[in-house]
Amino acid sequence: MKKTIKELLRLGYTECSMKFYRNRWQKILQFAEENNETHYSEQLGINYVENHFQIYKKNFDQTLSQKDTQELCIIQMIGDFQLHHKALMRCYKHQEFLKDQYYIIISNDFSKYCESKDYSKVAVDHYVKQSKRFIDYLVSQEIYDYQNITLPIVNSYINTLARYTYTTVEQNICSIRAFLRYLL
Repeated sequence: MKKTIKELLRLGYTECSMKFYRNRWQKILQFAEENNETHYSEQLGINYVENHFQIYKKNFDQTLSQKDTQELCIIQMIGDFQLHHKALMRCYKHQEFLKDQYYIIISNDFSKYCESKDYSKVAVDHYVKQSKRFIDYLVSQEIYDYQNITLPIVNSYINTLARYTYTTVEQNICSIRAFLRYLL
């Protein structure tokens, strides 16, 4: 949990959000102890939300309330950290998460590059947004120079998209490919 908290601070989570996550994680730990579980698993997380919030796995693919979605995000974050050793920020709507000056310049230049290719405004916005998410992943992996991007890193990022729909993954891959083409 300490490593996960450190990661959330790196991502810029507020103290209020941190308090909320700590509280939920303590409840999950208590639930695990009550069920004689010594390790976190996706099934443990599912059992927790079913037991405490009556959010059932069969309903995960349906439209859920914001509150229910937030509860699922909590267990998903633990799973992401367990798999990737990084918390993968899923909600980008309310803050600019790209903070590394080197990559900010590259992102701005990529945007201009897309515009020079006469991509539509929607396509430019999409490519830039998706490339920023990829860049955020690069920074989380301590890759601070685009020349250090390797195929295993790209594949590792794509693996983080496993819970998304096929179309979303495909769109991300197209965006990453355009971004990498620009870099090379």
